[in-house]
Amino acid sequence: MNAPTPAALHAALATVIDPELRRPITELGMVEAVEADDDGRVRAVVRLTIAGCPLRGTITRGVTHALMKLDGVTAVDVELTVMTAQQRSELRDQLKASAPERGIPFNAESSLTRIYAVASGKGGVGKSSVTVNLACALAAKGLRVGIVDADIYGFSVPGLMGITQTPTRVDEMILPPVAHDVKVISIGMFVTGNQPVAWRGPMLHRALEQFLTDVYFGDLDVLFLDLPPGTGDVAISVAQLLPKAEILVVTTPQAAAADVAERAGAIAVQTGQKVAGVIENMSFLTLPDGSTMELFGSGGGAVLTKRLSQTVNATVELLGQIPLDVALREGGDIGAPIVLANPESPAAAALLGIAEKLAVRPRGLAGMSLGVSPR
Repeated sequence: MNAPTPAALHAALATVIDPELRRPITELGMVEAVEADDDGRVRAVVRLTIAGCPLRGTITRGVTHALMKLDGVTAVDVELTVMTAQQRSELRDQLKASAPERGIPFNAESSLTRIYAVASGKGGVGKSSVTVNLACALAAKGLRVGIVDADIYGFSVPGLMGITQTPTRVDEMILPPVAHDVKVISIGMFVTGNQPVAWRGPMLHRALEQFLTDVYFGDLDVLFLDLPPGTGDVAISVAQLLPKAEILVVTTPQAAAADVAERAGAIAVQTGQKVAGVIENMSFLTLPDGSTMELFGSGGGAVLTKRLSQTVNATVELLGQIPLDVALREGGDIGAPIVLANPESPAAAALLGIAEKLAVRPRGLAGMSLGVSPR
């Protein structure tokens, strides 16, 4: 059997997607050489962005698998090298080509990314779990999704997503880790162990700004921001840095939670943002006999949507009610979101229903130039 041609080898490598940049390694200048001898043994030389690339094993396996599928290939030898400073600079320029210099790409006129700031009035309502599961549900539908863990003091997204690796740095550009096809960045990836972050307001703003300017997310369909509870510095910074962000308010059914959650949504009046909807979490518990128990009362989500509709002078929808589910907690503990690990469970079904509503919202073209001119 004849050895594969150079064109066939390059075509095979074009199917290998870089796990961090989510683009073919052939487009990123990572393939230095690939050749096959008469016996069908292939030698591939692949450039890594940095010497200590944490995903070198993943790349090696991907290259080997893609090449071994070709007819005539008997063995694959993968040699890993490291990009020079010039090659890294060219890669950075290539990735940043469509983004404004040192700006927030999601604010560019050409950006179609939908941005959801997930907020709550107080802690403990499951806001981070909701964020993670909605992001994973949308990614599973084929959308390009990212999460910014904006809860600097109480970061929890890396653990909920099962992320243990640190971001890769290419000069001043940061490549976010990817889990469950979702790109994630969090201050928890930059601290040692369970070290607390004790920063004042200006530092919080700068950290969020750096996440949005220096982290390369690429072209996303949806970006989630997991906000800290309340209406403090980070909520104000998000409104300033991402004026197009829409607020998703998470509450529990009890009246006390709905009261404080109203404040988290009503901030939209002051910031000029839109409230995308309300999500009621921990709505009820299904008992073994099939009956339900409303541990935290009932009606909080419906009351909140009515109040917010009046406050913001626009219709605010109750997007869904998520029941209490042990599987939801267990999935968060091991970094396996319930919408992926146990999609048939009651909580997953509710979350998938909410994700479906968010997924069908079109990315607007209003106000954008289509580059069309008369002849």
